[in-house]
Amino acid sequence: MKKKVLALVLALALMLTMLAGCGTPASQEGNTTPEGGTDAGTAITLDTIKVGFVHVSDQSDMGYTYNHDIGTQEMQAALGLRDDQIINKFNIPEGAECAAALQELIDQGCNIIFATSFGFEDYVKEAAAANPDVQFCHATGYQAAGSGLSNFHNYFASVYEARYLAGIAAGLKTETNRLGYVAAFPFAEVISGYTAFYLGAKSVNPDVTMDVMYTNSWNDPTVEAQVAKALIERGCDVISQHSDSTAPATTAEENGVWQVGYNNDMIPAAPDASLISARINWGIYVTEAVQTLLDGGQIPVDWCKGLADGAVYLSPLNAAIAADGTQAAISDAEAKLLSGEVHVFGGPLTGNGVDFDGNPISIDIPAGDYYHEQEEASAPSWGYVVPGCTVIE
Repeated sequence: MKKKVLALVLALALMLTMLAGCGTPASQEGNTTPEGGTDAGTAITLDTIKVGFVHVSDQSDMGYTYNHDIGTQEMQAALGLRDDQIINKFNIPEGAECAAALQELIDQGCNIIFATSFGFEDYVKEAAAANPDVQFCHATGYQAAGSGLSNFHNYFASVYEARYLAGIAAGLKTETNRLGYVAAFPFAEVISGYTAFYLGAKSVNPDVTMDVMYTNSWNDPTVEAQVAKALIERGCDVISQHSDSTAPATTAEENGVWQVGYNNDMIPAAPDASLISARINWGIYVTEAVQTLLDGGQIPVDWCKGLADGAVYLSPLNAAIAADGTQAAISDAEAKLLSGEVHVFGGPLTGNGVDFDGNPISIDIPAGDYYHEQEEASAPSWGYVVPGCTVIE
């Protein structure tokens, strides 16, 4: 009888010991949830995490997607992720195809998904609502803050600062005092960029004007080349762009004028035309977002950094063709932007535009004040065409 009792006591002790050891395994400590807490049932570790991307084009554009993919590579190197932990969906149109691509990434086990084009946002929001255990980060959008979804985030960079500085190179180089701008869509993101570029040029050349033509596409080399040629035929001798390919650069070179690029150093594509380019370092955000998820933190609902953080920058100046004094002028303006002495959208400044419903709007910023672009939200909001800029229909 005593032996039976002893055996029962030992069995109970063994059971209690096993139960005590059934807490959170060491390999699951710090597992993240969409709220930034921990969930012992879902392991997200450096070894198991999967990161997905949905892109509107591919790296061959040598522009926007190429530049964004560089950020992916920087994140992979910084965190030491394997190739099989990163899944890219390239050449996805801004339609129902985006929803399908997002679902494929979810089905493939992605814990965090980056969608990098403006027109993806509605599909990203829907996917986030249906998949609370997956983090969704959308570039250039504006809906995350009001969505009420803790796993839906917007991000962009203050590239208007770099565009302003790049505009200085154009303003000093032009001989006709007429710039041309190949613009994708009449969205605030694009209007903000070309306005900043023009204001930078005007800061060193008060007589400069600029013609703007829309391609109504983010990436269409044929149309971009056609628009660039049309602007050159109007007398524009420096061409810039908010479009994804190198076509404006090569068209400028073929026609004996100059060019200022976006997203990539265009000098290899057009060494006799490309002056400089405004760029975004996407690696800063992508790395921060993935690391935050791994750490069990909360990814910011709305992220934006700029010149001071190295999130935007200029490619090297093509000193062989730039006007004398260009680098000094850019460096001086950069110091003033960083110190707050100069604001890109500083008054006096007026402009006219239309709101989301097509109604006319205007703005009048007095001297001493400035438009607080991207200070409260990551998405650009400047949507006004300023005097000196002409949109060509």
